[in-house]
Amino acid sequence: MIKIKNISKSFGEKSVLDGISGEFVKGKTNLIIGASGTGKSVLLKCIVGLIQPNTGNVFYDLRNFTEADKEMKSEIRREIGMLFQGGALFDSKTVEENVMFPLNILTKMPADEKIERVNFCLQRVGLEGVNKKMPSEISGGMKKRVGIARAIVNNPNYLFCDEPNSGLDPQTSIVIDELIMEITHEFDITTIVVTHDMNSVMGIGESIMFLYKGHKLWDGSNKDIMNSGVEELDAFVFTNKIMKNLKVG
Repeated sequence: MIKIKNISKSFGEKSVLDGISGEFVKGKTNLIIGASGTGKSVLLKCIVGLIQPNTGNVFYDLRNFTEADKEMKSEIRREIGMLFQGGALFDSKTVEENVMFPLNILTKMPADEKIERVNFCLQRVGLEGVNKKMPSEISGGMKKRVGIARAIVNNPNYLFCDEPNSGLDPQTSIVIDELIMEITHEFDITTIVVTHDMNSVMGIGESIMFLYKGHKLWDGSNKDIMNSGVEELDAFVFTNKIMKNLKVG
């Protein structure tokens, strides 16, 4: 489980996050949602330590990451897997080398064990036999699956996904969403997904935090979101429908 308490962040005079608190549950897909510019990515960066919040604390299973010393922060970071927006693969490395990268920098695992682990992760995401291919030789959806394999290769306790469906067609997006949820359940990971994709929200939103202009206005599940009673969330959920009606009118 990850807990955040009173996270605030400003850049100069611009307040981006204002007193955000909440819990991200182990073994569930936890979504941070909201329109562009609401602070989703900044909050994610505060949680993983890429940005230092002005106030507040982040706890990884009771360990205060925000106030931890260098050694403790390094220990926690070794337990984290990241799926970056766009996949963020190394173009000059093969699929196998991309997936193996975290093992090379974070472990002293023997070479044969690294290969075995890479093959297991590629098989788990449905990409057997592509080890020697270059990123330029595979599709966008396959790149995302390679990114997932790399994110889980170090057997993380915590998985972060930043807009995992960016640039994908709707059918491939569903495949990626389902894969993230399956892996979360199978390996009992604390997973946080940043998204503005309502298909993802309704498909895998087991626990949802809604941000609006740097404030947390609602949390709940996809079963409850249609009856939230929060005007800003209703507008976010029904934006596509509203825009369609405006065009028809």
